[in-house]
Amino acid sequence: MSAPTATQTTATSARREATRRLGDLPEWNLGDLYPAMDSNELARDLDRAKADAQAFETNWRGKLAQEAELKEKSRLGAAMEAYEALEELIGRIVSYASLIYAGDTSDPKRAKLYGDIQERMTDASAHLLFFPLELNTIDEGAINAALDAAPAFGHYRSWIVDLRRDKPFQLEDRIEQLFHEKSVTGRGAWNRLFDETMTALRFEVDGEELPLEPTLNFLQDPDGDKRKAAADALAKTFQANQRVFTLITNTLAKDKEISDRWRGFDDIADSRHLANRVERDVVDALAAAVEAAYPRLSHRYYKLKARWLGVDTLNHWDRNAPLPETPQAVIGWEEAKDTVLSAYRGFAPEMADIAAQFFDKRWIDAPVRPGKAPGAFAHPTVPSAHPYVLLNYMGKPRDVMTLAHELGHGVHQVLAGRQGALMASTPLTLAETASVFGEMLTFRSLLDKTTDRRERKAMLAQKVEDMINTVVRQIAFYAFERKVHAERRNGELTSDRLGEFWLEVQRESLGPAIRLREGYEVFWSYIPHFIHAPFYVYAYAFGDCLVNSLFAVYQNAESGFQEKYFDMLKAGGTKHHSGLLAPFGLDASDPAFWDKGLSMIEGLIDELEAMES
Repeated sequence: MSAPTATQTTATSARREATRRLGDLPEWNLGDLYPAMDSNELARDLDRAKADAQAFETNWRGKLAQEAELKEKSRLGAAMEAYEALEELIGRIVSYASLIYAGDTSDPKRAKLYGDIQERMTDASAHLLFFPLELNTIDEGAINAALDAAPAFGHYRSWIVDLRRDKPFQLEDRIEQLFHEKSVTGRGAWNRLFDETMTALRFEVDGEELPLEPTLNFLQDPDGDKRKAAADALAKTFQANQRVFTLITNTLAKDKEISDRWRGFDDIADSRHLANRVERDVVDALAAAVEAAYPRLSHRYYKLKARWLGVDTLNHWDRNAPLPETPQAVIGWEEAKDTVLSAYRGFAPEMADIAAQFFDKRWIDAPVRPGKAPGAFAHPTVPSAHPYVLLNYMGKPRDVMTLAHELGHGVHQVLAGRQGALMASTPLTLAETASVFGEMLTFRSLLDKTTDRRERKAMLAQKVEDMINTVVRQIAFYAFERKVHAERRNGELTSDRLGEFWLEVQRESLGPAIRLREGYEVFWSYIPHFIHAPFYVYAYAFGDCLVNSLFAVYQNAESGFQEKYFDMLKAGGTKHHSGLLAPFGLDASDPAFWDKGLSMIEGLIDELEAMES
């Protein structure tokens, strides 16, 4: 083995020093779910899930309509309670397997546990498939009468109402069972292939082999040569793996087309809209408003940034480059924790108290590790436990905002958990509300404390970039997905065609101040949302614009906002977005609503422009 070069030694020393400055990063304790991968408790629950699911099917299959017709309808409530208990049990098992796997996707033992549990819980839940399908065969009048007559059944009214929306797209029981069981060897297998492939990739930067997350982090480095080296490394490795990523994308797009065709969805994104409980015209209005705002948001901002950096145009690897005014010191974990909790406490002590539990009880996994899933997420697990947060914390200012974002999710999930396993889950369009609101609280708290003009400019610029990434970039992602899924109906897409679509939407959204150099055409490859949740991405833009409008209401409210805000989070999935936003005087179905949210981003850019004069 050759000796390390001076460049490699310097880079390694710098990373070690940065790691030291981060402080003691927490790793999550999954013992609140199960003590260990080989624990008796997990083995017992795996067996119990299957046995209880089989017993549930024996007790209730073919009998729900009969129960609804009886004068005494209380047994329907008992059926719902038993069904929810099974969903809770299966959810606990699957959550544990998912989190164990996310901690190190390269570990064969964890991968085997994850795969085995997926198979066993798919088999167990197959015995529950009949229940929602059979409920939807009951006459509307009988269902409504049962909801009114039996309090235990009526408790689940919002879940039943949501379920009835799925009725037009419901298939015959045997076909539903086939779709369900084949998911393990179909979509689930391709998702796992993507995850394990992406985790195993290495990117050579200055002679060092790095995983994805640290390589992406270099795109925010103050050194332009380092940014270019990272971008070149990303392009080289993605290009070398285009065959597998193109195959995964084509297969999953076709899989979705088959499912949509069988179920009778008209538009390629309608199944996502239904799952999100949001109307297609609302999403169309959002996308149209953001696309119309490209010139006055992203195009305008990146032109400003190019001027600040002394160039006519920015290369794509310079898009997230820090301004010279941006502080470069590593932000330690304790400082990040105090920053977020202080901002949360300034809004509502209850919010900070809930978030503090994530630190105190080790519900967070923060360090970057080989094999660990990239990115960040908050996993709600099940109401009888609590959420967990995964980060890849490297001490950047954006990492602090990511912490604020994911803790917002966590607070929301804790509060919504009171609705129970069936009704706690919030539609994706509203699932980003608390996370983006948490980010905004943290940003505003930091900005209010900043008196230095140059530092304020850097903070404003970074917030604008984050908002552009959340709104403009995600709607561009949505446009890319629409192109891909529409074209896939005519046959397979080549890697070149996928690259063409990617460059089209990126040029349109980023504008003429960003120069997309050779290699950028393959950057679509690493976006996990395209694989795991088609058309998920517009939820980020929905959430950001919604929070911008919500935050404006907060700033102008004399009192009572916090109470209404907590009521919204506690509702979980029990209310439609119209009902949740009504107390704040907001209406997402009004096209002008989106312009209100976008105007906040525009106002920050106005402030940045004014600072130049």
